[in-house]
Amino acid sequence: MTHLAIRIIREEHAALAAVLRSMLMLLEQHRRLRTPPDFAVLRAMLFYVDEFPEKRHHPKESEVLFPLLRARTPLSRDLFDRLDHDHSRGGRSIRNVEHALLGYEMLGEPRRLMFEKVLGEYVDFYLEHMGIEERDLLPLAERVLTDADWAEVDAAFASNRDPLTGHEPDADYRAFFTRIVNAVPAPIGLGLAH
Repeated sequence: MTHLAIRIIREEHAALAAVLRSMLMLLEQHRRLRTPPDFAVLRAMLFYVDEFPEKRHHPKESEVLFPLLRARTPLSRDLFDRLDHDHSRGGRSIRNVEHALLGYEMLGEPRRLMFEKVLGEYVDFYLEHMGIEERDLLPLAERVLTDADWAEVDAAFASNRDPLTGHEPDADYRAFFTRIVNAVPAPIGLGLAH
């Protein structure tokens, strides 16, 4: 039986991976065309990463899922510590990417390679982090959490869902998410319902 929270985590991971990979593909496309990227679109995509995965998704993992797992099994302490550490450094990491983007936007071509490097490292880090959660953490959760634990985790993940997974965004975010989905060129596309 797949729990609601596991489905939501996987959907949110897929949406985030699509945004991160789309950023890299947009940069590659503009490099090939020798044109500057649409900085407003890149800023919007980074804002999404900061606003939803960093501020909504990670807290549900670190404040609800991980403590329940720690209480249910003495195993995998290193895994929980690593994932918590990744979450705590996520905010600093996204700020570094945002700063590198600002440098590229303000100072132009001399800062392009730096931005691409910082973004590439961030994407690699994030994709690896999500892979560890899906490969190691979620199967462990399915083995050790109780029905009562799952009710709590499912309720936490059912709140504040990521609109890029096809759920209606809060009114404040509706135009913003439409902008992100529409800004990504068709060959890249997010492939997400909206």
